[in-house]
Amino acid sequence: MFLVGRSSWVRWLVLSLCIGTHAFWAENSASAQPWTRHSIDRSSRGADGVRLGDLNGDGLLDLVSGWEEGGLVRAYLNPGPLEVKQPWPAVTVGRVRSPEDAVFIDLDGDGGLDVVSSCEGKTRSVFVHWAPRDQSRLLDETAWETRVIPSTEGVQAWMYALPLQIDGRHGIDLVLGSKGDGGSLSWLQAPADARDLGAWELHRLRDAAWIMSLSAEDIDADGRRDIVFTDRKGKRSGAFWLRSPEDPMGVWEENPIGSLGVEAMFLTIADLDADGGRDVVVTTRNGYLEVHRRRDVNPRGWDSEKVTLPFQLPFGKSVEVADIDSDGRPDLISTNRGEGERRCVAWQKRDAGTRAWVDFDIGGLEGSKFDLIQAVDLDGDGDLDLLTCEEQENLGVFWYENPTHGG
Repeated sequence: MFLVGRSSWVRWLVLSLCIGTHAFWAENSASAQPWTRHSIDRSSRGADGVRLGDLNGDGLLDLVSGWEEGGLVRAYLNPGPLEVKQPWPAVTVGRVRSPEDAVFIDLDGDGGLDVVSSCEGKTRSVFVHWAPRDQSRLLDETAWETRVIPSTEGVQAWMYALPLQIDGRHGIDLVLGSKGDGGSLSWLQAPADARDLGAWELHRLRDAAWIMSLSAEDIDADGRRDIVFTDRKGKRSGAFWLRSPEDPMGVWEENPIGSLGVEAMFLTIADLDADGGRDVVVTTRNGYLEVHRRRDVNPRGWDSEKVTLPFQLPFGKSVEVADIDSDGRPDLISTNRGEGERRCVAWQKRDAGTRAWVDFDIGGLEGSKFDLIQAVDLDGDGDLDLLTCEEQENLGVFWYENPTHGG
């Protein structure tokens, strides 16, 4: 009887362990190993950032990226879940030197998305790449038209552009960030005819050393969207917001958020702790990222929490907030720069009990200089995949397949 009982007990124990192990891996399937990487394009050099928009109006998110070393600005059409793991249909919308950023925007209000690129290096100009009015020619490079905005030409090393309606007149305006000599945070005021590029007026809002990130958010709940940004270098480095005045030609009051005096890189704005308030999350090149939470209704008060970068990597680049493992709680996703045993694309989950952040690998050991990361369900399986690019080892533009739902 003892042997029979013992045998039954052993079987019960083994079964329990198997069930427990299965449950553990089911809960942590997104962390078991590096995610599968699917290449969208590796045809040029120095892919630098990915921005999203529906270029062809089919309801799927397409993307645009500037290839800094290759001197190309390219747009990519999302082929849909069935073909998304193959290289995407692409078009070179413009050939400009040192493109640092590219973004979709319907600049002339004709219903189709154009592209605006910001260039540094010796180019130091902002370009408009006008899309063809004939949608059937979107993938025809010769149908795109590239023109410089004269008020930006040769003026500053432009790094980033944010489409934003500022003055309530005419079409959408552009907020611009630059770096280096004469660097600024400025805005380009749209004229009555957006195609009259000579009529776009440049207004300087703030001196800057190296603007890394720009976002629009109504911080003070006055009905006007303010400008939230990071400046990476100089005596005024950190994360700040400029209060949008009633008269956009008036004074844009500057307010600190946090990460002051450090190398503040990209930021994102999201409700990280699910309390109904929007937090500002900033990654740095100082070994940590910082979560800045609104202390109360006073937008000048912030509580900050430092989170060590995943795998103790030294240099952060970009950060995203999204529910990676589909458990209903937001997670942190980041791209980083590291040496040796690199795991530069990773996500972090907050342990419900200890409140500690736990690190999980995404990118493995390949690649070293990654950029903006975007969370999108590309394969239609119900979990969020991740779009990004890498410019140092020419992994190009690609996406990581989230394994949570059986990928």
